[in-house]
Amino acid sequence: MVEYLDLSHSPGKDEIVCEFIVRPAKGVSIRKAAENVALESSTGTWTGLTTANRRMERISAKAFSISGRRVKVSYPFELFEPGNIPQLLSSVAGNIFGMKILDKLRLEDIEFPRRYARSFPGPEVGMEDLRRITGIRGRPVIGTIFKPKLGLSAREQAGLAYRVYSAGLDYTKDDENLTSMSFNRFEERVSRMLDAADRVRSETGRQVVYACNITGPSHVMLKRAEMIKELGGKCMMIDILTCGWSGVQFMREQKLGLAIHAHRAMHAAFTRDPEHGVSMKVIAKIARLAGVTALHTGTVVGKMHGGRKEVVEIDDFLRSRWHGLKRVFPIASGGLHPGVIPKMLGMLGTDIIFTAGGGLWGHPHGPEAGARALRQAVDSFMEGIPLGEYAKTHRELRDALSHWKKRRALA
Repeated sequence: MVEYLDLSHSPGKDEIVCEFIVRPAKGVSIRKAAENVALESSTGTWTGLTTANRRMERISAKAFSISGRRVKVSYPFELFEPGNIPQLLSSVAGNIFGMKILDKLRLEDIEFPRRYARSFPGPEVGMEDLRRITGIRGRPVIGTIFKPKLGLSAREQAGLAYRVYSAGLDYTKDDENLTSMSFNRFEERVSRMLDAADRVRSETGRQVVYACNITGPSHVMLKRAEMIKELGGKCMMIDILTCGWSGVQFMREQKLGLAIHAHRAMHAAFTRDPEHGVSMKVIAKIARLAGVTALHTGTVVGKMHGGRKEVVEIDDFLRSRWHGLKRVFPIASGGLHPGVIPKMLGMLGTDIIFTAGGGLWGHPHGPEAGARALRQAVDSFMEGIPLGEYAKTHRELRDALSHWKKRRALA
């Protein structure tokens, strides 16, 4: 008989270890719930089997640690197909979420052994590569999301891009729901946007980046990414959760030499409840395996959910040395404006891309002033000068602080 609960078990070096937060259904013990998580996510089912064999006993998962409602389960390497994220998640985050024996369940963390992690290529273009491409060293990459997120034509968007690039911005991106619409077709947009980037490079010598949203079916994403590369672009953006992990892996395997800007649209549908779903930390680890260059992780000070401890932990992981895979840029985005930039950088560090939408385009004196104000806020932090003091000699920053004073007080 297979034992799925074994508190004396010690995971081997090649085992994957998952940490769950478990709330059993009424009348169910935590031990019984833990046993069923291990059973259902590996080799077991609801009844005894006449087809059971010794291999099943050898490769079954083991719930080996219970601390309060935190349960750790180890999974032998043989349970997984190397390099296959969908199969991984079908196991450790699959049927278990639907079991009646559980009231709530959250996959809080996964520890991947080197053997499994190295079955993935990781990022083709990593954090250091993107710094090399842009020539930006020692400070954050300063970017924006075009606003309104929908409604600008390709011509209008490219015109705005040239203006903010020329005012000192490093990076622009589409919003998550802009792909190819009747008022802004992908082909025209990418052509015009990269023309604007080329114009800035020829005029200033700066390599600016445009993250163009290619999200769609895999064959469509490939066609769009190939167009970006043909036109000299450096980056593609993918809504990694809505398009799916197989789509992300497919695009990484094309080896196009393009950075992958990973937007996490839809993540809060299953990451936000602290007792149920899948944590953002798990998403970050899987995204790094899949090969993204940069990943949205949160701002702490902005409009999006995500506390300091969680965001700092995820950002530190993305920038850490991990099984030989390239490091990943964290992206801070959502509700940012110049008044909160120093506070955010103080918490999250300067190895980061941040993108301000309304906090640039809402500047009372226009886009150029908005871009300069963001750069001035970064400069004040890098030079160790308090924001208010720096603003005294920098008009764009001063006007931004005045405009968003109430918002800054709430951040």
